[in-house]
Amino acid sequence: MTKFTTEEVRSKFITYFKANNHTHVPASSLIPHNDPSLMFVNSGMVQFKNVFTGQEKRPYNKAVTSQKSLRAGGKHNDLENVGYTARHHTFFEMLGNFSFGDYFKEQAIYYAWNLLTKEFELPKDKLYATIYHTDDEAATYWKKIAGFGDDRIIKIKTNDNFWSMGDTGPCGPCSEIFYDHGEQIYGGLPGTKDEDGDRFIEIWNMVFMQYEQIDKDTSIELSQKSIDTGMGLERMTAVLQHVNNNYDIDLFQEIINFIENIVKVKVEGEAKFSYRVIADHLRASSFLIADGVIPSNEGRGYVLRRIMRRSMRHAHMLGSKEPLMYKLLPKLVDLMGNVYPELKRAESFISSILEQEEIRFKATLERGLKLLTEETETLTKGNELSGEVAFKLYDTYGFPLDLTEDILKNRDIFVDHKGFEEQMLMQKERARKSWLGSGESKTNQLWFDIKEQHGSTEFLGYTLNEAKCKIIALIKNNNLVNDIKEIDTQFLLISNQTPFYGESGGQIGDIGTIFAKDSEVEVIDTLKYLGSIIVHKCILKKGQINVGENANFSIDIRYRQNLRIHHSATHILHAVLHEVLGKHVTQKGSLVAPTYLRFDISHSKAVTNEEITLIEDKVNEIIRDNHEVTTTLMATEDAVKQGAIALFGEKYDSEVRVVKMGETSLELCGGTHVRRTGDIGCFKITSESAIAAGVRRIEAVCGEFVIKLMREKDSLLKSIENSFKTNKNELITKVNNILERNKEIEKELEKTHLASLDLSIEQIEKQAAQITGIKLLYKKVGNIDNKILRQAAENLTKKVEDLIMVYIAEGIGKLSITVAVSKAITDKYNADIIAKKLSLFLGGSGGGGQASLAQAGGNDIGKLTNIHEKLYSLLTVS
Repeated sequence: MTKFTTEEVRSKFITYFKANNHTHVPASSLIPHNDPSLMFVNSGMVQFKNVFTGQEKRPYNKAVTSQKSLRAGGKHNDLENVGYTARHHTFFEMLGNFSFGDYFKEQAIYYAWNLLTKEFELPKDKLYATIYHTDDEAATYWKKIAGFGDDRIIKIKTNDNFWSMGDTGPCGPCSEIFYDHGEQIYGGLPGTKDEDGDRFIEIWNMVFMQYEQIDKDTSIELSQKSIDTGMGLERMTAVLQHVNNNYDIDLFQEIINFIENIVKVKVEGEAKFSYRVIADHLRASSFLIADGVIPSNEGRGYVLRRIMRRSMRHAHMLGSKEPLMYKLLPKLVDLMGNVYPELKRAESFISSILEQEEIRFKATLERGLKLLTEETETLTKGNELSGEVAFKLYDTYGFPLDLTEDILKNRDIFVDHKGFEEQMLMQKERARKSWLGSGESKTNQLWFDIKEQHGSTEFLGYTLNEAKCKIIALIKNNNLVNDIKEIDTQFLLISNQTPFYGESGGQIGDIGTIFAKDSEVEVIDTLKYLGSIIVHKCILKKGQINVGENANFSIDIRYRQNLRIHHSATHILHAVLHEVLGKHVTQKGSLVAPTYLRFDISHSKAVTNEEITLIEDKVNEIIRDNHEVTTTLMATEDAVKQGAIALFGEKYDSEVRVVKMGETSLELCGGTHVRRTGDIGCFKITSESAIAAGVRRIEAVCGEFVIKLMREKDSLLKSIENSFKTNKNELITKVNNILERNKEIEKELEKTHLASLDLSIEQIEKQAAQITGIKLLYKKVGNIDNKILRQAAENLTKKVEDLIMVYIAEGIGKLSITVAVSKAITDKYNADIIAKKLSLFLGGSGGGGQASLAQAGGNDIGKLTNIHEKLYSLLTVS
């Protein structure tokens, strides 16, 4: 049997099916496209789901893929097992061939058998097949094609060999191919009590989609039968490289050896599990970040954070004191970047996110581990860590629950899941309190009822600024009403059609006016519910408005034009950011308002002043070029093929609006835009900041608001010139001179204060009080800087070996406490403790410092009259 590399296995699989007239379809993103039922792509068929259900047509009916996939939980995929078993992974590649109404069972079995035994040269006597127990047709084909007897065809009665997409929809029996690693490995055939052993390993699964499940009890034969297959690349490579553990294949071994060269710990004993965890999680983390996922505390970002922090903890176990993950990335890119170019494109971004997250977690990891050690000191095998402690580790130290479990695994200590969930619910309840009684759920049901009765609102605003529309519903205080009579009443209005744009895709809603008979309504905002109901937020200004009547709807044209300007500028900015910062930039959120725009992007470091200038120049150049802005309706698939960018948070139908601005920008967008880029006028970035790890926020203004901004800055500059009695050409020099002079004055003042506070040894001896064999010197001073008080106190305690020096500085409504203790007596008197107790006595919350020097604050000035008594009591107790 020939030994193949991982790359050769992948290539041979794809080449084989391409030679058999299958279209090679590139891997999709790990983030499912418009599929809310999945957090991540976990198999090869996900990108073809709509093809299998008949909702989508492709220009081919046979396909082959190598699909990057991710599983971080669920049956047989618990994260805690990854690295400890032979075949558990978070990230893996699924090879697959698919037929959409072309070939079926016989040809699928032939393709699999021929590839395995002829192309990959697997011994026939090492292979077994499973079938669903009623699928006699598949059994017949296995006997015909492979020459199997009944002893090599295993009938399975459980749903493990019957696949369905859900409660309804396409479904059908499965047939799996198993490889026998040999009797030296523990395990039994599928269906036996020892089937979970590692001897017999599933290497290929074929799903025969031949039925449609109508309801729980009814299924019918499909007129178009399909094939969905999957072969795990890592498993197949292990077989072809004659190893029994996926982590022993060349791809993983190269990564593991690379790690070993850095951490200098042998890959043996318990350490080998840590190596495997890091190698697996490096792949998962890097590919997720490349596909736009950023570590966070919710959703996909939290899954990524869990994976990364588990890996970082294992790096810590190997003795790595510095961030490690980002140092491994070049090796991964070298191994997989040619097949998955997104890794190469986003390498610098992935590297910075990995490094930042590891730095952030290392700051709390050791403290969290210390707490966990303390809390489990008295626990023995089989005991349980309280849910309260597990939640504290999660909430305070950033330990995902499964990380805590992973740490305790080797000691056979469990975690109180129920207690943890109770703590989590209590926290959520505290966060939700402000929403209690809002009636939100009742209102949500209203939208479903309105949509069911009236359907979607037709939006007319792409071409019209005003239109006659029929009022179909009025809502006041979360209830449907027939009319609104009270002047200045706030309510919601829904019509059959409208020129008002409902807030979506980052663009806020229109404002304007509605006139009906003798009534007038002010529209103060426009929203969108359930994706297609446009809701006008209104105030009655005159008369009475009624359900069923027709009215004239008129938007505020100037307001809309400013929205158009800022929305079109957002598209141009997005395109320019790709050019200036790199292709890794993805949109993480946006706001298009009439006075400014806000754009959140994935980028790991601050945008420099030079980059901001370049971005502004390029955006303004595109504006000056006055490109035509065109909007075209087309199929989503065609739009993506043309290179259109899908914006963050948008849900796209089968037909989409594609907005094009010259050759600069092409995006899917349902918002409103200018006719030509020149209509924007000009563009100016007003701020750039970080809003989360790996996410930057850019704010900018356009058109008249740039002019307004420039006038404000010009006015401010003139005010500063007048204040400094100079002109703008000399202003910087004058300001620098003043700053330098201020520094000199501050130094002189500091010397003066220090001199005024300094005492000779004789003065200290004379002024200090004698308490329990030591000297106490307390002085109340004015509003002197803490730094000076600290220096003065230290100077005095260096002169006398048994001195406790206390300064209390009184500022406006606050007190500052400085305590210094001669080092010779710190074993008995602790400055930090004294300062904290004084702070609490004076209405503060405690301070901080060291045994010889500490500072704190207070605000109860009235208690200063009793400060001597407090100091005496503190020191006599000490």
